[in-house]
Amino acid sequence: MILTTTNSIENHIIQNYLGIVTGAHVSMPKTTLTFSMKKYYASYADNVNEVKETAFQNLKNNAVKLNANAVVGISIDVESNDTTGVILVSITGTAVKVA
Repeated sequence: MILTTTNSIENHIIQNYLGIVTGAHVSMPKTTLTFSMKKYYASYADNVNEVKETAFQNLKNNAVKLNANAVVGISIDVESNDTTGVILVSITGTAVKVA
């Protein structure tokens, strides 16, 4: 599966546009007590990356359901709530069939 933020894929011809696909994932905060800001930020960054990877997997799964072999024009939105610690990643793109 080819994933790209661009609207075309070099050395590939888009044969068919199959529709818009999304992938999203929400993470609830993990309760940990730490007095180290360095550890807190490292943990937060790891959590964002985990949520993003799950959202990308959801995007790929939705594209496969449309018989796509690529997704172009990908846009990623990451939101977090400072008071609750919730992280939301939403990814949108166009599923296509390329040669």
